[in-house]
Amino acid sequence: MITSDTLARIRAETPGLAHGTHMLACGSALPAQPVLDAVIEFLQFEAEIGGYEAFAARREQLDGVYTKVASHINADPREIALVENATVAWCQAFYALPMSPGQRILTCESEYASNYLAFLQRAKRDGVTIEVVPSDKTGAIDLDALDAAMGPDVAVFAMTWVPTSGGLVNPAAGAGKIARKHGVPYLLDACQAVGQLRIDVRDIGCDFLSATGRKFLRAPRGTGFLYVAQDRAERLEPAVIDLHSAEWVSRDAYALKPDARRFENWENAYALRAGLGAALDYADAIGIDAIEARVKDLADHARALLTALPGVDVRDLGQERCGIVSLTTPRGDPDVLAREMADRGFAIGTSSPSSTRLDFDKRGMPTLIRIAPHYYNTEDEIAACISALGNLLHQAA
Repeated sequence: MITSDTLARIRAETPGLAHGTHMLACGSALPAQPVLDAVIEFLQFEAEIGGYEAFAARREQLDGVYTKVASHINADPREIALVENATVAWCQAFYALPMSPGQRILTCESEYASNYLAFLQRAKRDGVTIEVVPSDKTGAIDLDALDAAMGPDVAVFAMTWVPTSGGLVNPAAGAGKIARKHGVPYLLDACQAVGQLRIDVRDIGCDFLSATGRKFLRAPRGTGFLYVAQDRAERLEPAVIDLHSAEWVSRDAYALKPDARRFENWENAYALRAGLGAALDYADAIGIDAIEARVKDLADHARALLTALPGVDVRDLGQERCGIVSLTTPRGDPDVLAREMADRGFAIGTSSPSSTRLDFDKRGMPTLIRIAPHYYNTEDEIAACISALGNLLHQAA
């Protein structure tokens, strides 16, 4: 539980709150002051003695980020690759997987656009097919249908755990049990999950997990990580390698790193890595269970208030829901409404059909408005935000 005293400290350590009400953690959350301090201090250190020298002097601290990520998701540090963002992490895993003509990619109806585009590319290039597992009556992936779809011709099962819209939390661990039973590689997109949900890769049973730092984890933009189960890492050849991921051992031979770092490249933004480490420390000090509970409570509070607004339809799915609240309204253009809300000091966002096309097409939805509070927000801020939105909708009626 986050007490009132703890919340007051968190808010005091979040400088962005002085400039408005930020309700878009699903886009890029407000960083805490210790995260800013870590980035700025490292940049200053680089400016004083040089980038190579700063890395050498702080290598133990920077390498410690592998341990922090691993601890946060219950992995081994050797199973962690630190990369620029969630898309890089996901693609490093996906494009390393061998695929042959006639094999199938299994995915869910709420899969994210960047991932599905990669499916389409490999279908075009490698002759594989894409099979979308239907959803159950709650809107989550149907685990019975997933089990029935499995087979020896499945190259990978890839699923977004928390979609970018719809409020849904897919049953990641239930899907993991099925993938393990059939021996199918399981790639889990945790971009929106990390920082708002407890992650235990052993319990989930995924082979790969990709994540970003900038969303609910409150780390700097330009940070992300990839988890690769050690037994998978040892057998996979990355799509791209360099002198960091592999060693040029003789004129005509190279040797890959023996762990997940074979999926990294040499150049890194080490100041941002320091910020990622600070963000993990900050979240772990609060406690992910306390964070998860507060985020869900705030989102449910927002849903209750939105349901009372005339002309608003809350579009969230799932038996379990997350901190992303999605809605539609026939009154006004969603992007214009988001800009007008920004003019009034409230940061909210939108999600277009192209971001999660299968789900949008199935439900016949236009562009959604997204409100995503984080644990640093208050019930009063949510009430004020939704009141302002209601006034705008009334004017547009």
